[in-house]
Amino acid sequence: MSRKLRSQHWFGGLDKDAFIHRSWMKNNGLPDDAFDGRPVIGICNTFSELTPCNAHFRGLVEQIKAGVLEAGGLPLEFPVFSCGESNLRPTAMLFRNLASMDVEEAIRGNPIDGVVLVAGCDKTTPSLVMGAASCDLPSIVISGGPMLNGQFKGRAIGSGTDVWKFSEDVRAGVMSPADFMAAESAMSRSPGHCMTMGTASTMASMAEALGLALPGNAAYPAVDAHRARLARLTGRRIVDMVAEDLRLSNILTREAFANAIRVNGAIGGSTNAVVHLLAIAGRVGTELTLDDWDRFGRDVPTILNLMPSGAYLMEDFCYAGGLPAVMKEISDLLDLDCMTVTGKTIGANIESAENYNADVILPREKALTQQGGIAVLRGNLAPQGAIVKPSAATTGLMKHRGRAVVFESIDHYKSRVDDPDLDIDETCIMVLKNCGPKGYPGMAEVGNMALPQKLLKKGVRDMVRISDARMSGTAFGTVVLHVAPEAAVGGVLALVEDGDFIELDVENRKLHLDVDDAELSRRHARWVAPVPDMPGGYQGLYVERVMQADKGADLDFLVGCRGHAVPRESH
Repeated sequence: MSRKLRSQHWFGGLDKDAFIHRSWMKNNGLPDDAFDGRPVIGICNTFSELTPCNAHFRGLVEQIKAGVLEAGGLPLEFPVFSCGESNLRPTAMLFRNLASMDVEEAIRGNPIDGVVLVAGCDKTTPSLVMGAASCDLPSIVISGGPMLNGQFKGRAIGSGTDVWKFSEDVRAGVMSPADFMAAESAMSRSPGHCMTMGTASTMASMAEALGLALPGNAAYPAVDAHRARLARLTGRRIVDMVAEDLRLSNILTREAFANAIRVNGAIGGSTNAVVHLLAIAGRVGTELTLDDWDRFGRDVPTILNLMPSGAYLMEDFCYAGGLPAVMKEISDLLDLDCMTVTGKTIGANIESAENYNADVILPREKALTQQGGIAVLRGNLAPQGAIVKPSAATTGLMKHRGRAVVFESIDHYKSRVDDPDLDIDETCIMVLKNCGPKGYPGMAEVGNMALPQKLLKKGVRDMVRISDARMSGTAFGTVVLHVAPEAAVGGVLALVEDGDFIELDVENRKLHLDVDDAELSRRHARWVAPVPDMPGGYQGLYVERVMQADKGADLDFLVGCRGHAVPRESH
């Protein structure tokens, strides 16, 4: 290797600083030749027992370390903030940007030449990639893998997706509380993240589609031996990437993001991928806008028959051929020349892929929907945009005009939704305010509001719902999300009142509030901004500096690549 490795600014030489750095590292038994110029590989670990999706990472990291050692590198593991989706309140999304700061500063401030990003749960993948992109060292992603399929009463059940269905059935009186409780243990049968195409599986797929992970990363179950092998190969590969100086900026091009958006449409991926990819692009300095999601993804068929859009689960997807098989099926829509962490192009990576189950990965003529992807809506209700996921929506509701039933906050919704006197029917449109980036804060996954109990008992299972919130990638329904500007900053969403009529027209990308400008001006003059829940601290900083959903909900001062220049000596 002709260039001086970054780590040698710490470990190379005979001065007192190098003595200090080497000596302290030796207290764990490292021999003298550990510092002979071999690349130092940082293993960025989001393990936490409070993040169940990532709780098996200790074993995975051992495989990565073995691979690094086999390739002649020195593996050094370091922990970062772990954004656990299932336990962290008020929402893990509030802490995605905080975790990215942790990752960025840990990489830049330490003697690291290349990084393995060990991710799994929803926000851990984007936070690690965002932080690493702001440093732009050679970096590779390894995901923890999905759980095995849930099994309940002789059928497969999916995390998240069946939770929403079962919960509605209990409230409708068609499922017993005892069965509901029995399904709880039957759903989560092994280590790993959601085995539906939720945000965790989506972001693992996005990492692979962007070229940041080895082929097969998205679908191998957490407990499959292939996952351990992939981890070992990832450890080997990052050493070669350092030698090649293959950095994130070489991979995260506009064409790579276009590929990922199209793949997201093909797999029926999570709406959360929108804010995450926008934020990642902002960190690496690649031009990407909300409209690009519509431009690149509009005519992509959803061919992966997987919950919540379809019937199968990630384990089935793996056996069917995984993401390479999907990408091969839509290869004419992709830029096959994009470089990846393998040192080869996307085209080379998927050349030998096969589809082993045409019921799971459908032929294009049998797609779940011919126009999958994410539809970007605009109108006076969302001048900066809103999104809906056609593959998870009800076809008959994609063009709809209805009377608004308004909930001013999530607490107002919870107190009101099951009131027998609530004036609502299935033709109405449910509107939820103050759940955006600043309003919640953190833009929680509450946009897929449960329907009123009295309508569930009538057999109603979907209605148009509109909010500035997000929803879980495991969720489904005709749910309009990410309305920007959000209500908490005085967006038009804040001005909607009970009885207003709203028009949704997905084909024409329209979201319109049928209230004239003069009346909206009068309402805005009466509007009072909500008081943040927590002044000061990280939450105070977040509310002050977070950008809107159409910009990826990153903190404004984190946008851009700050590089990996070696900092001043510490002593």
